[in-house]
Amino acid sequence: MIFSGQLKCHRCPECNGQGCSNMLPGLGGVMDGYNFQANYKAWKEIFQENREKIESIEITPAEIRCGPVTGAQENIGFSNEKDFYFPYLHNCLEAGVGLCIGDGTPDEKLLFGVEAVRDLKTKGAFFLKPYPQEILYKRIELVKPYASFIGVDIDSYNIATMRNLVHLEKKTAVQLEDLRQKAGLPFVIKGVFTREDIELVKELKPDVVYISNHGGRVETRMGSTGRFLQENAAELKKHCKEIWVDGGIRTKQDIQTALYLGANQVILARPFIKATFDGCFEKVFNKLLK
Repeated sequence: MIFSGQLKCHRCPECNGQGCSNMLPGLGGVMDGYNFQANYKAWKEIFQENREKIESIEITPAEIRCGPVTGAQENIGFSNEKDFYFPYLHNCLEAGVGLCIGDGTPDEKLLFGVEAVRDLKTKGAFFLKPYPQEILYKRIELVKPYASFIGVDIDSYNIATMRNLVHLEKKTAVQLEDLRQKAGLPFVIKGVFTREDIELVKELKPDVVYISNHGGRVETRMGSTGRFLQENAAELKKHCKEIWVDGGIRTKQDIQTALYLGANQVILARPFIKATFDGCFEKVFNKLLK
């Protein structure tokens, strides 16, 4: 299926953030694209540093998830926001890939994700933006029937694409524990990327720690998710059941590297976004695992 619209991607030979620096709305990153580029680069460097150990690692689709993506119109280039959700999630489900569903403003973005999961008769990991608690209570009740995990996108209180549109807040461990109790499902904190976040993990002890700098799309410290995983996986594993990671993951070798470093689930977004828009998901996914 081919969609109307104009993909907001420069289709660079390497999807490394060089061509879309500061392209927001769009598929680029903030801080002159530094973290977007650092994410991409780190996986390559770590792979070369440990090549003999990494390249023999077997990958299954069950170790991969699609990224929790919204903003199909302003960020991706679809003519209609709703057109994105079902095909994107359907493609990933057919490939055996786990589903992540995002949140956004206006509320229809979350509703479109819920509707797609419902129509697919499956469940996924829902990631909610850090709205005030009362709003999140309602969102949790909305997604719970369709959720296998519920998480909070802890770093997105600072995301440029939602700034000045809605009230988001930096969550404390007490607030997150309150939300975990409301959810009653395996609980994820997404956006772990700083020393302060590690201390939050130690206090909260979530089911899943999701290492992310939002694809380089939030203003945070400079660095890559790959190096953060490498440096902190052992410590984080003492305080959670699983580690998930995203950011600049494009190839089989990148996935193998993330698994080698201790990730349980590896999350990809941009390759799956473009493949869905272009109607060539199966081809892209098969190439990814070769």
